[in-house]
Amino acid sequence: MPSTPRPLRKLGFLTIGLFDEADPRRGHETTLEIIELGERLGFDSAWLRHRHLQYGISSPVAVLAAASQRTSWIELGTAVIPLGWENPLRLAEDLATVDVLSGGRLNPGVSVGPPMHFDRVKEALYPDTADAEDFGYGRARRLLDLVRGEPASGFSGTEGFEVFSDRVQPHSPGLGSRLWYGGGSLGSARWAGENNMNFLTSSVVKAEGPDGEGDFADLQLALVRAFRAAHPDREAARVSQGLVVIPTDSATPEQRAKYEEFAARRLPRTTSPQGPARLLFAPDLVGTSAELAERLHAHAAFREIDEVAFALPFTFAPEDYVQILTDMATHLGPALGWKPGA
Repeated sequence: MPSTPRPLRKLGFLTIGLFDEADPRRGHETTLEIIELGERLGFDSAWLRHRHLQYGISSPVAVLAAASQRTSWIELGTAVIPLGWENPLRLAEDLATVDVLSGGRLNPGVSVGPPMHFDRVKEALYPDTADAEDFGYGRARRLLDLVRGEPASGFSGTEGFEVFSDRVQPHSPGLGSRLWYGGGSLGSARWAGENNMNFLTSSVVKAEGPDGEGDFADLQLALVRAFRAAHPDREAARVSQGLVVIPTDSATPEQRAKYEEFAARRLPRTTSPQGPARLLFAPDLVGTSAELAERLHAHAAFREIDEVAFALPFTFAPEDYVQILTDMATHLGPALGWKPGA
């Protein structure tokens, strides 16, 4: 097995939090239980993905506020908040509030671009300003500045009986260093580095080679290197990789069959770039922890990172997540050189 120059330092997982429309509490409660399990198993971080107008968590910041009161030390992240749906000032207030409540454990991941299916939602989301909204990097820059304590107003002081601040309150000083950008292009990787953010790279990248093709691992490695080249901390800049990784060490035969069928069904989309954006998807990795460790150690991008947030398949049952997370923490993580947290 090839050695990796960066032993795995932080092991995390990502979940979406699906629910039944008729019983949304159960799905949210299950998500919180999975985060609690992650802390008991020693995972370093748990991440939630956004879903708007779907049957998945639409407000991960609110859910993470609840998680912060049911856990003690595990880091809590979003991967990612699409800023096209957000007002940066209001989001900065929410993020700072949850960071304070969590004791400085929040790791907000964000991305830019128009909201998905914008033509369908713009009348509800921005009825008066849809054509004027900035969905580019400027929106992320506003959030960064506000979280980091830049002025949000030209006034501070006392007005009557009320005291006003010129920056977002509460202000959580460490939060600015824990902001992540989720990107799949070389441009987004460079922008994240230039703006002193951390970088989330997932199982989707843009095929940007001269011929529009390329191996997923090599394309992802190019993102990691472009980010670090642009970041003030260079090689020490934080990058987290988010592949779909499913260990089967303690899985039942029925679970193994389900996992293998899931990966096989999604495999065709990994053979060539998809859609106008030419997105290239990584194959889902299924197997024993020994097999997975061998494949990951041979993965060009994985060899240059030391943090992961492996994505849980979104449609599995809670008992599947328990088995997968337990195998990750007790078998796969140690096989990658990781040691459980506090």
